[in-house]
Amino acid sequence: MKIKKDDNVLVIAGKDKGKKGKVRFVYPKNHQALIEGVNIIKTHSKAKAQVKQAGIIEREAPIDLSDLMLICNRCNHPVRVGYKTLDDGKKARICRACGEVIE
Repeated sequence: MKIKKDDNVLVIAGKDKGKKGKVRFVYPKNHQALIEGVNIIKTHSKAKAQVKQAGIIEREAPIDLSDLMLICNRCNHPVRVGYKTLDDGKKARICRACGEVIE
């Protein structure tokens, strides 16, 4: 998976193109991610219990991973992600622009 939880990403397609946000959840089976402040939808809900609020509620909806680009911490630009095997045998994500290992 090239994008993981707590990564900073840029939306490159769709109605929220150009927005940046932090990944809250990743759904690998659906190939989607939930980003803070991106892809806000309105849902209409009925009051079913005393706790649940009735009316129009705004919430974030998942967005496809192909519409996202990872933002490198070092060069602070949206970059493609590559993989590299480290000395200890672990597989790590790297920035294709600057070669920095992405934690």
